Amino acid sequence: MDTPSVGFIGGGRVARIILSGWEIGKAMPERVIVSDASPAALAALTEQFPSIEAAGNDNTCPASADIVVLGLHPPAVGAVLQAIAQALQEEALLVSLAPKWKIAGLAEGLGGRPAIARMNPNAPAAVGEGYNPVAFSAGVTDEQKQQFERVFGVLGRMPEVAEEKLEAYAILTAMGPTYFWFQWYELLDLARSFGLSGAEAGEGLAAMVEGALRTMQSPGLAPDIVTDLVPVRPIAAGEEAIREIYRTNLIGLYRKLTE
Repeated sequence: MDTPSVGFIGGGRVARIILSGWEIGKAMPERVIVSDASPAALAALTEQFPSIEAAGNDNTCPASADIVVLGLHPPAVGAVLQAIAQALQEEALLVSLAPKWKIAGLAEGLGGRPAIARMNPNAPAAVGEGYNPVAFSAGVTDEQKQQFERVFGVLGRMPEVAEEKLEAYAILTAMGPTYFWFQWYELLDLARSFGLSGAEAGEGLAAMVEGALRTMQSPGLAPDIVTDLVPVRPIAAGEEAIREIYRTNLIGLYRKLTE
């Protein structure tokens, strides 16, 4: 079965994540068109993914694809919607990756277009291990959902969620890796300085993280029991400060995304 064409309006980080996931999963659509206002960004993207078509700053070109992916910062979305409305095919599905912009606002900007999805990709989608919540407008058909699944399913898990929960998922899953990656890299460096090889440190870290999460999710263990399983907590004195960083930064960001 031929894959539908996919057009990206915006060739930044999220486009690169999705393209990487397709490449690793050997599921690159036959035709991918990308536009971006930055010639340098497009040049870097086409160098990494030579099969894609660069459309320069002409957003109407990717907007003519079967699936149109809107990968822009929220302030740029409104003007682009007006510019591409006439270029969209009648049966096309618009997939917005932008926070804040609700389906109703996207539809209004396109003159009432019915088939719209909003998705929150997270970075592990680049290696096919993503957790990418998606919400669909009422006008998306079963056939369009199946087509969407065929194209994006290789990127990882894609739970269908209520649209009003997408910003919460953005804080938890889309941005979540950034809360831990720098700590894990620091642990790997320390483990190697203590005498473990890179392979030993990497295997140990992966097993620890996976086991720790499974322990948290065990139905018979309450949070106070879980946190008391290890008698030595070397950074216990800093835990409250870390919690305060989470509360201050993430509550403020959530409010910014939902206001």
